[in-house]
Amino acid sequence: MQSAERLCGIVGIAVMALGAGATRAATQSVFGVTPDGQVVKQYRLTNARGTEAMVITLGATLRSLEVHDRNGKATDVVLGYDTVREYLDGGWYMGATVGRYANRIANAEFAIDGNTYRLSANNGVNSLHGGVKGLNRAVWVADGSDDSAADSVRLKYVSPDGEEGFPGRLTVWVTYALTNADELKIRYQAISSATTIVNLTNHSYFNLGGAGDSEVLQERLTIAADTFTPVNGDLIPTGQIQPVADTDYDFRAPTELGSRLAAAGDPRVVASHGFDLNLVLRAHSPRLHYAATLQDPKTGIELRLDTTEPGLQLFTPHFQDAMRGKGGKVYAGYGAICLEPQHFPDSPHNRQFPSTVLRRGEVFRSESVYRFRAVPEVNRHNGP
Repeated sequence: MQSAERLCGIVGIAVMALGAGATRAATQSVFGVTPDGQVVKQYRLTNARGTEAMVITLGATLRSLEVHDRNGKATDVVLGYDTVREYLDGGWYMGATVGRYANRIANAEFAIDGNTYRLSANNGVNSLHGGVKGLNRAVWVADGSDDSAADSVRLKYVSPDGEEGFPGRLTVWVTYALTNADELKIRYQAISSATTIVNLTNHSYFNLGGAGDSEVLQERLTIAADTFTPVNGDLIPTGQIQPVADTDYDFRAPTELGSRLAAAGDPRVVASHGFDLNLVLRAHSPRLHYAATLQDPKTGIELRLDTTEPGLQLFTPHFQDAMRGKGGKVYAGYGAICLEPQHFPDSPHNRQFPSTVLRRGEVFRSESVYRFRAVPEVNRHNGP
């Protein structure tokens, strides 16, 4: 049965809701052109505090997010690139909207109602983030706004029936809205012409010390998760749900990333030099709930994440090969952290996990809110 948080009415109601609002418009410019001639646009969102977000239509990607540190300095806290070519060739899903199915599906196949669907295998034998051409490689189109209270842009992409092996013609909307309270709201909606699976998230790489200015080892992380989904050597869940207590994945209290990585005992964490795992959020429901807090002691910038999703993928990449990002800055080492709210990896093969099935006539909805503030000094009790 479809999980309650994913059922939101009939398609007609959804389409009317998606067309409402739009009293404020983001500033638009041309970011570049794809090799096949598609124009990629960039939208600039601002608020009364001078916070600024840049969103490009290639991959419905969050390209930059400038917030202010404790000294009032504007600081770009997300990694990104300067050109279309870098986004297409650079990998890492940098800031992109990922799907149709975020994360991994074992053996690149799944079954619904007795029908088996074969997907593109782009992660060994498995499917990752929607396959070879996921939503991150599509050029989306602007489709108004659904938030009249914030500077916002809504983007739309229609994924054809059978794209990357997924059934149904899937119409997807993502809205980026920047409020005067320094909240970046990301909302997803989707409808399908046939029963399918959907799992969407944003794949931004955060560095609250400034993208390309430092590593994130000094940042302190709290996650509202008492359990996690252990994985095998291919990062596919085993189907179990285990307590985080006495593991490397216990972030229930504020924890310095560098100290936790240095003391890690899990062979997978040691071998990969970082985390790449789904944690089960404590209070998942159709309503927004607290998921995580990240804080940088040097800049004082704090990020609080609330979401409607049941899981949070924690990913701490280790850039062994330095790469150049925006403005020629070098991304190297532990240069960022990803906090990806989503449904669990490989849910189609684990009925005990929250369902990712979207049936014809239903509407997928999901929302995550990234709240920023600058604190005068490190708050050692930075929970919800």
